Amino acid sequence: MNELQQHWRRHKSYILYLLSIYVLGWAFTPYEQAFSSLLLGTVISLYNGWTMVRKVERLGQAVASGQKARSLGMMSRMAAAVLAVFIAFRWPEQFSVGWIVLGLMTSYVVIIIDFFFQKTKGEER
Repeated sequence: MNELQQHWRRHKSYILYLLSIYVLGWAFTPYEQAFSSLLLGTVISLYNGWTMVRKVERLGQAVASGQKARSLGMMSRMAAAVLAVFIAFRWPEQFSVGWIVLGLMTSYVVIIIDFFFQKTKGEER
């Protein structure tokens, strides 16, 4: 398994753990709007990460075979984020834009935290 796939599997598992915590928070706390918004934002963040990994792999294959490389799909990821905000505006009693934005940033925070954990783990060896 290549290094990108290892990182993706690790990040995906961390995000799925967070999603399970958000579901428990939504079900058992009075902060349903916050947790449902975090849930929606994080699901879209997970989708955006998955599409990015897929497109980076395709880009690497295209470069290795000498073909023309396509874009990494920034517009599709932005459209997914805009969709989440539209959902928040459509159902403001269930979703909050601020919490959705925090959910959208979840994968980036997970990547940064994982980077520092892996870096300190590598220095200990």
